[in-house]
Amino acid sequence: MENKTFFENNKSNVWFWAFIVLVGSLFFLIPRMSLDAGNSGDEDTFQIIQGNYILDYFRSGGEDTNCLTFKNLKYYGSSFDLITAFYNDTFGIDDIHVTRHIFNSFFGWIAILFVGLIAVFIGGWRAGVFSVLLLFLSPRFLGHSFNNPKDIPFAAAVISAIFFMFLFFKQFPKVKWYTIVLLILSIAFSISIRIGGLILFGYFGLFGFIYLISTLHENKLALKESNSKLKNKKPSIWTEAVSSKNIFRLLIYGIGICVVGYFLGLLLWPYALQDPIRNPMEAFAAMSKFEIAIRQNFEGALQWSDALPWYYTPKFILMTIPIAVIIGALIYPFMGGWRKGNRMATFMIYFMFIFPVFWIVYTNANVYGGWRHSIFAYPPMVVAAGLGFDALIKWVNKKAIKMVLTFLPFLLLIMPFIHIVKNHPYEYIYFNEFSGGMNNVYGNYEMDYYYNTTRGATEWVIENAEKSGLEMGNKIKVATWHFQSVKYFLRDDTAKFQPLFVRWYERGNSDWDYAVFPITGIAPEQIKSEFFPPKNTVHTIQLDGKPIAIVLKRTDKSDYIGNKFKKEQQWDSAFYYLNRAVQLDPANESALINLIELHMMKNQTDSAKLYMDQFLKIDPYNESVNYFLAYYFLQKGDSDQALSTCKKILKYNFKFGGGYILASQIYIQKNEIRKAEKILLEMMEKNVINNEGVSLLIRIYQAQGMDERTAYKKLYKKFAEKYEKDGDKENYELYYNLYRKM
Repeated sequence: MENKTFFENNKSNVWFWAFIVLVGSLFFLIPRMSLDAGNSGDEDTFQIIQGNYILDYFRSGGEDTNCLTFKNLKYYGSSFDLITAFYNDTFGIDDIHVTRHIFNSFFGWIAILFVGLIAVFIGGWRAGVFSVLLLFLSPRFLGHSFNNPKDIPFAAAVISAIFFMFLFFKQFPKVKWYTIVLLILSIAFSISIRIGGLILFGYFGLFGFIYLISTLHENKLALKESNSKLKNKKPSIWTEAVSSKNIFRLLIYGIGICVVGYFLGLLLWPYALQDPIRNPMEAFAAMSKFEIAIRQNFEGALQWSDALPWYYTPKFILMTIPIAVIIGALIYPFMGGWRKGNRMATFMIYFMFIFPVFWIVYTNANVYGGWRHSIFAYPPMVVAAGLGFDALIKWVNKKAIKMVLTFLPFLLLIMPFIHIVKNHPYEYIYFNEFSGGMNNVYGNYEMDYYYNTTRGATEWVIENAEKSGLEMGNKIKVATWHFQSVKYFLRDDTAKFQPLFVRWYERGNSDWDYAVFPITGIAPEQIKSEFFPPKNTVHTIQLDGKPIAIVLKRTDKSDYIGNKFKKEQQWDSAFYYLNRAVQLDPANESALINLIELHMMKNQTDSAKLYMDQFLKIDPYNESVNYFLAYYFLQKGDSDQALSTCKKILKYNFKFGGGYILASQIYIQKNEIRKAEKILLEMMEKNVINNEGVSLLIRIYQAQGMDERTAYKKLYKKFAEKYEKDGDKENYELYYNLYRKM
């Protein structure tokens, strides 16, 4: 339509103007909100560094190849990081995160815009307004829009491509040139961020197939009608005569758009440019089997991301999206979604949400950080929800009821709205009413997994920190385990502050004056205990009354001094200072562990046991302390209790190698050789076997009467069987060939 006709058709539609005003307002509001956000966990540690490396690569004409060797980031296109690095460098921006967060929020806005446009395309302007509001007031999505440089730009690219696919099939066979260009650019941008953008090829192909089936079916029905009826028949937006010529045209369009989009998407991706076919496919395989696993709090236990329950992603989604979205998405199929003329669009919308989540579950993918890896699948669900509320209003006839139903989505969004206003800029830490709220989820699920709170906590230190006289130097030392982020916020105060990396349970062993710790990664049992937050907490960042980050102030350094004497083997001084630290704070974890180690070294097991019991009140599943406890029981001659403790360790952390080794050694002492072998084979199965485990297996096989050669042959066979089961062809062939050679 011409612009004049378009506005004439809509100027009296209040929902049209509501859509325009809402989308226009969000264009300014979301970037403004992003200015308050902290840095995400990936930005300072990975993304900014890689963006600068890629910029160096292009500026050096490919001579500087740091971007090809930094971590595993060669497998990502990282176009967002390159663009922001170029902008910041070109214009000499000092606070580079301002640029990154504004750009990031712009892509969040793009996703919101295209969610609204798809809803308008299918259901009208009211459905568009509902969908825009539902996505904007989805706190998890909004919060990630501020500073998630991978998932939000990718989601924007995917949902925009989906919109242009809808437009493509509406216009087919006379597709407008701008639709083709914008679809290509959307596909290209998705691939330039991550190779997962190839999913759009599948969507496009499935869209085309369903389009052909749908139109063929409608043509078959149309041929049965009389010519007069056919002339008067009002076709759906999908109906178009299907001929061999149009099928061929659709095929050419599809291949051309995908091929051009693919190669355009590689232009800013250095690793892909090295080999445009093989390297992206290698990246796709690597991302499908992501090797880096982290532990995170899920259902009240620290669990490894590569061994989460199958329902991790769907459960986290259902707990953390507004109930309005859930209700609206459930309504739509029963309120017109499957009516003739809507079926194709409805199927594609639900497929684009359900399939990625299903695939994560089916492949047992290594995911973490809530459901941020599948954020791109969420906007289609929001579209369905907006259409659902709109269809519900259309379904009733009475004006009064229509009015009430019009306000229904707004009423259901009150709680997310309150959360956003009350807890800005930590919107993304949101749990809906179905989850039971913060009182129910605190300590049972990960809170600030993206470390946004380091900004607020560090800024508090800058404004409030004072020298206490304990400083061992001219600067105030600020400890944290998210070093790069804290370092960034201290960049203008380096004359006064010095950041340093310290792990939570080892914090007493280091010299610091203040410490900044988001609660992410701290044992859930400790978070929920009476000992948290620690006695020396001077500031907390709270969400709904619960601390999600803490600032500690050093009031005594006896634990640090005692650890220093321990390293120097000055035992008496070490005992003195460590005991003093525990007297000042009975929940001082590092001092307790050091005292346990000292007493165990001196064979003072009963004294060590007292400190073990004290520590396990704080964190009952701590692997290191339970490991000492198993040794304590072993020295007391209670091998059964020692074994039970080892099993407790492995149940909580199946990657703790010492637990397998000690359990196997205990079984050997009990002359239960088969059980000793079995537990080491479990260690192999879990991919945590080490040289000590291999040596122990060889000894076990020799104890079973094998010579060294036969023992190694059996070991290689076990490895080959394990890798064959895993589908690891390379390692299977390696160990199978070693087995055959023996």
